[in-house]
Amino acid sequence: MSGTLPRLHIGADPRHGVTRYAQQLADALGASAAAAHPHRRHLHFTDRLFGDDPGAAAAAVERIAAEGAVTVTLHDVPQPSDGDDGLRLRSEAYRRVVGAAAGVVVNSEHELRLLRRHTSGAARAAVIPLPVDPHPPVTVVPGVHPTVGVLGFVYPGKGHDRVIRAVAGLAGAADVEVLGRASAGHERDLEGLAALAGELGVGFVVTGYLSDAELLARSRRTAVPVIAHEHVSASGSLASWLSAGRRPVVVASPYMEEMAELHGGSLTLTSAEGLGSAIAHALADPESTWLDAGARAQLGPDTAEVAALYRAFWREVAW
Repeated sequence: MSGTLPRLHIGADPRHGVTRYAQQLADALGASAAAAHPHRRHLHFTDRLFGDDPGAAAAAVERIAAEGAVTVTLHDVPQPSDGDDGLRLRSEAYRRVVGAAAGVVVNSEHELRLLRRHTSGAARAAVIPLPVDPHPPVTVVPGVHPTVGVLGFVYPGKGHDRVIRAVAGLAGAADVEVLGRASAGHERDLEGLAALAGELGVGFVVTGYLSDAELLARSRRTAVPVIAHEHVSASGSLASWLSAGRRPVVVASPYMEEMAELHGGSLTLTSAEGLGSAIAHALADPESTWLDAGARAQLGPDTAEVAALYRAFWREVAW
């Protein structure tokens, strides 16, 4: 059974980004319960999906590992923006998960550095980036009034407030559009963003949950795609923008700089202070927000390539 895949764990929330990615990878691998190794399992772990608190989430993984060998892809790795208590509790939980696992995957070199800094025993971790699967290019007719789009769940630190303030400085040039919904438990944050936009005179639109087809259409119709995370170590939003053929305006960070290099410069990097100017430039030059054929060719790895990287990873694991 040396070539047999482990059983691939799929979370219970089909709309959560980690669950969706786990399913995407399982589909690409052609995984089925009948063909999987009976005593090996792969988990996609974020503490928020496995327990009511970090300690409970770690205990859940330890129980699974007690039944057979596990490998784990770690998401949302601990970092200082979690706050002192959050960082301590989450670091200990992730340390326990790493200790229980036969092998660990993270989605960026930046995440690996965070993991090594805030946990121990992470030397075995492999880096496998999130995939980008480009859709065929299309001609898109822009809306009557331009929008600045922020894609994905709303939660503190995602940068929506930063985008609203930047657009407010452009004197009615565009509305801010949230392509998604509030993350569970953060509905009040969405209300706060709407209030902030109202105070600053910025149009503010929230689409709510979007199907894959709807998300693709809306992400192509928005005038300026923006990513303004304050602290980010991996971003499904970036993969979605790039897959749609967009060149997003991105607030620079170690992760985004890593991704700019990985994807051949297919991001427009700016500083937090320069975000308003970068959005204004993109509004004045719409072509700058789209990837040409040469830039699309630089994207990757795609899902099939990521699946191959996982197969190679599992072949190296000392089960």
